[in-house]
Amino acid sequence: MLPRTKAEAARIKAVIAPTTDFTRPEKFEQKPGGAASVRARDTADAFSQSSANMSFEREMDFKLGNGLFRKTWVAAPSSTRASDGLGPLYNARGCQDCHIKDGRGHPPAPGQAAVSMFLRLSVPGGATPWVDQADAIEEFLSTSPDPVYGGQLQDFAVPGVPPEGQMRIDWQIQPVTLADGTVVNLRKPAFSIDNPAYGPPSPDLQISARVAPPMIGLGLLEAIPEADILANADPDDRDGDGVSGRANIVWSVENGRPMLGRFGLKAGAPTIRHQSAAAFAGDMGLSTPLFTDPYGECTAAQTACRAAAVGQEPDIRDGLEVDGASLDLVTFYSRNLAVPERRNPGDPQVLRGKEVFYTAQCQACHVPKFVTARLKDQPEQSFQLIWPYSDLLLHDMGEGLADNRPESRATGREWRTAPLWGLGLTKTVGGQENYLHDGRATSILEAVLWHGGEAQAARDRVVALSKTDRDALIAFLESL
Repeated sequence: MLPRTKAEAARIKAVIAPTTDFTRPEKFEQKPGGAASVRARDTADAFSQSSANMSFEREMDFKLGNGLFRKTWVAAPSSTRASDGLGPLYNARGCQDCHIKDGRGHPPAPGQAAVSMFLRLSVPGGATPWVDQADAIEEFLSTSPDPVYGGQLQDFAVPGVPPEGQMRIDWQIQPVTLADGTVVNLRKPAFSIDNPAYGPPSPDLQISARVAPPMIGLGLLEAIPEADILANADPDDRDGDGVSGRANIVWSVENGRPMLGRFGLKAGAPTIRHQSAAAFAGDMGLSTPLFTDPYGECTAAQTACRAAAVGQEPDIRDGLEVDGASLDLVTFYSRNLAVPERRNPGDPQVLRGKEVFYTAQCQACHVPKFVTARLKDQPEQSFQLIWPYSDLLLHDMGEGLADNRPESRATGREWRTAPLWGLGLTKTVGGQENYLHDGRATSILEAVLWHGGEAQAARDRVVALSKTDRDALIAFLESL
């Protein structure tokens, strides 16, 4: 990462300043991913394109990473030694099973197994793995995996090993009446575990449901200078606007030190490589250079799981189920899934909706613009003006969205601001709309109406809108 000159920093500050002109699109707004943006497609492959500014030579690595991302893993032992090692406990057999067409997952339909959604599990307290480090994380909220069920519930298992149980969702309808009399029915979920195979979970069990988020633009988010993200943090709300974003600081297994969290619904992962390796371990039970246990989430109490065959073989793949080269290819693929261009940013209704967005103060958390760092080895992400509409910080979203499960410094009421780019293509890519961390919202408006805490005032402004302005706001959000 090359340092910025004083003159360059001043120029960037001017470029990313919030607009006050809503009569026309801003310069370069059409390309939210900068030069890496791709033409918007009206097909399910809209999120599956490589960075537009990628060289032909690097395109092969993207395709190889795509193959590994789409790969279906099998249980060991198997004649397909390059693809065995699944489980013994798992949530999915491939990355694409959760990130459907590189997009968003969804809650299971009644009677169906959960695939693109799972439950994170923890219990309060416990020592941190870096308790003796001099640079321990301040304000860390200590939790531990459940001693029997581990850090997430696995709905599936290889033959001979019982799956841990099934996610149960009970829905309660909460009607909200808008200022013009429109009634919107919100779905509030309650999560529990059916058929727990290893006895009752801990009475102190903390459960948090997670829907797989879309994959586009991750490399651009990773390329935002840390200082630019921290510049938007205001933990004490010194400006008095009611918004007090905080950085999540998390432990990097890759680098052996605390780092700024950027990825995951509570910003619990510092890098794309870390996030990818954690998914291989937790979701599929596959070992990598970062998480080397071939049993994945199996705990000591799960004896059948610990006795099952694994795919680690010393003569291939570095003795790992997913070797370093494969992890790097998946990381490269994930880093280069391109953001589609905007649709109709100059449409009068969209421009009016953008003004409503700013007037409601939505941009206080959904920060529109950043300029990425100059990077020597990542030309696709280097020095791009991007429009993610996120500050990547933690915000208290109120009791309605609270999961009451801490993650590093994030409290049970805090969530990372979700990037909004590609929002309007959600249904095109995944076939349905499910927003927020647990997929409870089936429309963009429902997602807005769930906002509370620091976003309560903005949410109330939306409730008070006329239908004309509300429709314009949704049109703007769907254009992103």
